[in-house]
Amino acid sequence: MIEVRDVTRSYGNFKALDNASLTIREGEFFSLLGPSGCGKTTLLRMIAGFDTPTNGAILIDGQKMAGIPANRRPTNMVFQSYAIFPHLNVEQNVGYGLKRLRLEKAEEKRRVDEALAQVELGGLGRRGAGELSGGQRQRVALARALVMRPKVLLLDEPLSALDKKLREQMQVELRHLQQSVGITFVLVTHDQYEALAMSDRIAVMFGGRIAQVDTPKQVYQRPVNRQVADFLGGMNFVRARIVGEAEGHIVVDTPGFGQVRAERPRQFAPSNGSATLGIRPERLRVLWDEETAKHQVSGTVVDRHYFGEITHLVVEIPGFEAPLSVTETNNFGADDIPVGAPIRLAYDPDALVAMAD
Repeated sequence: MIEVRDVTRSYGNFKALDNASLTIREGEFFSLLGPSGCGKTTLLRMIAGFDTPTNGAILIDGQKMAGIPANRRPTNMVFQSYAIFPHLNVEQNVGYGLKRLRLEKAEEKRRVDEALAQVELGGLGRRGAGELSGGQRQRVALARALVMRPKVLLLDEPLSALDKKLREQMQVELRHLQQSVGITFVLVTHDQYEALAMSDRIAVMFGGRIAQVDTPKQVYQRPVNRQVADFLGGMNFVRARIVGEAEGHIVVDTPGFGQVRAERPRQFAPSNGSATLGIRPERLRVLWDEETAKHQVSGTVVDRHYFGEITHLVVEIPGFEAPLSVTETNNFGADDIPVGAPIRLAYDPDALVAMAD
């Protein structure tokens, strides 16, 4: 549905977007994820037609968008602020864009009612804009975009103004909405968990460049480099010495985990015979009492943080440069492990990921 071909956007000597290329499929929920200033909103605005590439091309549904203004593109955009007109009621806000289509009154009303039903606001058409909750305002903005029947819906951090509980609720609703209407959604967000929960695929961006494009599971479990791994959730990093390489794998030796065979990552460039291994905190498991495991390490708890259903333990292990973070559910008493206590941790060697620095 969308092709971004070698797109660069320069402002003087500054490159907001640097030779970016990606393909977004029809009917896909696709997220542009990265920290502030990484270029994700710049890319979204160029897809929408609010900005123009310095170099490169953007195609939507096979058609080049060069010279085509925003109001002539098969896209619609939901802004972070929602941009609800305060002097109009709900149905007037939703139907505002239809005016230029010069539809019959009955057809216009039918399309407005249909859009309101899609976002579960049926029956609220007469409600004033000032009477809406944050979640309702967000749905009105979605309905106003959907009523134009775009091929692509562009979302610029549309949930950032909502409180945590409502935001999580709207993540589920927005995903269900996309699946029901079946059009392509492109979301800009800096929230890693939002992108992981909602997306079919994610493009992770830093400094105007696209670092990795993959499914949420692959981006999280198989990050291509340390920067991606560190941005998406917690990750323990361990330096390792490369002792062998064959059939798409490398064999490394670590001071704590011993010798490990790991899949050779894309973009891998070993430095002086060394590599970085990463393991997520939830892939380390506390061994209780007489419990044993084939692969385990021993250490001392030096800190802990209680988060209700889980506890984060910080464990110092001899031979490791830095303590390991461990995430454990509280079903078995992880919240009762005191600082200073000895601890044993089990791990699966397959959970150790080799990556480029």
